[in-house]
Amino acid sequence: MMNNPLQIQNVIRIHSPAKKVWDVLTNPAQTKKYMFGCETVSEWTVGSELLWKGEYEGKEMVFVKGTILQLVPDRLLVYTTIDPNSSIDDVSENYLTVTYELREENNETVFTVTQGDYSKVAEGERRYKEAYNNGEGWNPILVEIKKLAEQES
Repeated sequence: MMNNPLQIQNVIRIHSPAKKVWDVLTNPAQTKKYMFGCETVSEWTVGSELLWKGEYEGKEMVFVKGTILQLVPDRLLVYTTIDPNSSIDDVSENYLTVTYELREENNETVFTVTQGDYSKVAEGERRYKEAYNNGEGWNPILVEIKKLAEQES
């Protein structure tokens, strides 16, 4: 029996080269500006850990963690993700996969982000609804990424 994957996918066109967009996606000083004050901590190699760290009530904490599965600078980043502070068991079956795809087209970068498959993880339905956020998904974050990438190019 085939289940339809439960995924969130958002696309945005950014008037900036892929190299600039990539910097916004991977540079901790930049991620802090759009990812709720979290900066990325990683060696940026396949198999390395990817942490999203920030401050909460004066303490530094990890809000999201995962592992980089694929990485092609300025083009593709695939990583797993879980909230280590949730009640969900921290086992590989409960990690979601996030894919960033960047494609240059007509002096723009088409940035696609896909997150899922929620149908395969614990509490998937609830996690999907929270992330989907009435159809918004990644859109509010993408708008901020676009602003950052366009303001300095």
